[in-house]
Amino acid sequence: MKIGIAGAGLLGRLLAFEAARAGHEVDVFDPAPGVDAHVAAGWTAAGMLSPVAELECAGSEVFDLGLRSLALWPRIAAALDTPVGLRQDGSLLLAHRGDEGSAHRVVDLLKAKAPDGYAPAALTPAVLRELEPAVQGPSQAWLLPCEGSIHTVQAMAALTDSAAARGVRFHWGTPVAQVDAGELLLPKGPQRFDWVFDVRGTGARPQMPVRGVRGEIFWLHAPGLQLRRPLRLLHPRHRVYLVPREGDIVIVGASEIESEDRSPVSLRSTVELLAAAHSIVPELAEARIVHSESNLRPALPDNLPRVETQAGMTRINGLFRHGWLIAPALVEDALEALDSRLRGNDEKERSSPRRRGFSASVLLDAATP
Repeated sequence: MKIGIAGAGLLGRLLAFEAARAGHEVDVFDPAPGVDAHVAAGWTAAGMLSPVAELECAGSEVFDLGLRSLALWPRIAAALDTPVGLRQDGSLLLAHRGDEGSAHRVVDLLKAKAPDGYAPAALTPAVLRELEPAVQGPSQAWLLPCEGSIHTVQAMAALTDSAAARGVRFHWGTPVAQVDAGELLLPKGPQRFDWVFDVRGTGARPQMPVRGVRGEIFWLHAPGLQLRRPLRLLHPRHRVYLVPREGDIVIVGASEIESEDRSPVSLRSTVELLAAAHSIVPELAEARIVHSESNLRPALPDNLPRVETQAGMTRINGLFRHGWLIAPALVEDALEALDSRLRGNDEKERSSPRRRGFSASVLLDAATP
């Protein structure tokens, strides 16, 4: 089958890789000038795989998709040609003295929403020191054992290179103006495919009511710092996270701003986020800021992901702040649905009350003949 993909962000690259592995002929189109241009939101992400922690602001849909994706990432990583820095050692929630009240409200909420076996586990100071000796400021800590992280930059490169090695053609500097059933409107005119995927993020407007939500991150170089897992500070005003990467790098982020401003990171974010990071890991005092970046996360009005499928076309959008957490499950479902249609099982697909990870936010268009 000839497949055309509009958008070469995380979803587009993962779709291309998996579709090529399934034996399809794949072309990917994106307006970015080249493979390493940090235009897609997937580049500007810490890569936290945190289905439980995200229950603070997300529902069971994101949790279910995230839990499935946690199981899928090791298989994907093993199939890629280069490493992606996948870690699954859990994550920590942290709170300072004086912030315990708001922190306990968050922890209680997570305990109420998480299934048995996934709730945060309180740690004694001795256990915290054993797990993360560099964490010295917080007065309370909780372990989320079923979480992890991925090196987003390595993963974006690995997905592209591994897909290209399997025959995928990437067309850079090629925006897609419109996506219709079996057709992509390119600068040189419409091009037909057996099936097309629209994964353009904010570029899918006006065909989808998507908006951009600004996010900002910092890369710190801290030689000799030993961090094994992501840290999330439960602050009354914002959630600050630290994610360790190889090469003595720590990613710091948290900002979530309702703005489509793509300008460099703000002074306020720099001061607040880095001061908060230093407050939980004092060794960061001598770290060097080697990179900062801002980007727009694609979000729909309900902040939930949406999949719309009709004959010849699938749209996936609205991954918001959960892209790396839920993309594998969404891609698996989209390709399984396509395979089922190819096998003539459309009626079975439409009659299923709930496929794995799908919910009311994922729409299968009954208009398909």
